[in-house]
Amino acid sequence: MTHQENATATPVNPPVLFVNRLLASLPGKDRRQILASCESVELHLAEVISEPGDRILHVYFPTDSFVSMLTPADDHAGLEVRLVGHEGMIGTPLILGVEVTLLRTLVQGAGSAWRMTPEQFAAALRQSSALQGVLNRYLFLLTNEVERMVACTRFHVLEARLARWLLMTQDRAHSDRFHITHEFLASILGVRRVGVTKAASALQQRQLIRYRRGDIEILDRARLIDAACGCYGAAEAMYERMLG
Repeated sequence: MTHQENATATPVNPPVLFVNRLLASLPGKDRRQILASCESVELHLAEVISEPGDRILHVYFPTDSFVSMLTPADDHAGLEVRLVGHEGMIGTPLILGVEVTLLRTLVQGAGSAWRMTPEQFAAALRQSSALQGVLNRYLFLLTNEVERMVACTRFHVLEARLARWLLMTQDRAHSDRFHITHEFLASILGVRRVGVTKAASALQQRQLIRYRRGDIEILDRARLIDAACGCYGAAEAMYERMLG
């Protein structure tokens, strides 16, 4: 997969110190202990963190980076089942004691993340009941998200699904602008390229986005939310209730 096939964030404001929301939700003592075991790393555009069946080598808590979690399919680049940024973590099977992943993990937006080894993560879980509680709730949210995604893919029109994906990407990119091709959008949404072209054109004609040669700018977030399926607001509201 080439660099141009992936979404990249384009800063539009002065740099901001971003945090990982899972870690930020912990009591100060627990958070400091966990961060003491982490190292700060940069995730690079199009970097593949893991492939299906790989042993999990690290846990990541993104801050201003974000990744796609893709499930493999025959003759298909993979359908996106999760978009993870500063609200989440990479390496969730380790919460349940599972050391391998079944998903392809691909960096969509370059940036920083906190990283720790599986051994350090296991020690942190043993030492912090607060971390265990937060991550148990996070796992519940992920389960709900996957269930909602199945229904969304089956019942919601492509234009609304595309609007939802653009909003989710904007949230994680911390930017109104990013780059992504029709080909990659079609891949992660599980549709033909012509369908994405029509849906993006419809959003552009309504002056919700500007789209030219893969460069996307969100022009009217409020109206784009109205254009998206209700899955967008529902998922975010549940996150706020349980982890906000």
